[in-house]
Formats: sequence, structure tokens, C-alpha cells
Amino acid sequence: MTRFLLAVPVLLIVTAASAQSGRPDPGCARYVSRFCRAHMDEGDQVILACLKQNRARLSKVCAKVLTDNGQ
Repeated sequence: MTRFLLAVPVLLIVTAASAQSGRPDPGCARYVSRFCRAHMDEGDQVILACLKQNRARLSKVCAKVLTDNGQ
């Protein structure tokens, strides 16, 4: 799990924000694991494209993370 957290900058932003607030990660990590597992070794842009392709299936929080980061 740590491997893909380091691979996706969007997830790093969410992780940093949640660490500051003391709350668990409310972002996209579980959706990367759930929907994009097959693409985890293919690079950041491929994972981002996978998340965008599955946007309708993401939580509102994860979709907001993407939107807030220009995606």
C-alpha cells in the first residue's frame, strides 16, 4: 500500500493534509487500490487517468481531491 502512495502525488497531498488534521486519510488511496490496482506500476499519469475514468465511482472526497488539483 505504501508503494502506490509514494507513486501518486495526489495521494501524497491528501496524506499530508490528513496528517496535519489528525484524521485518517479521507482521499483516494482505497480507490487506487480498488479500481487501479492493475496500473499501479505504470506511473502517476496512468493511475491518474484510471481515477478519472472511474470518477463516477469515487467518493465525493476523492473526486474533490482530483478537482482541487486541476483534474
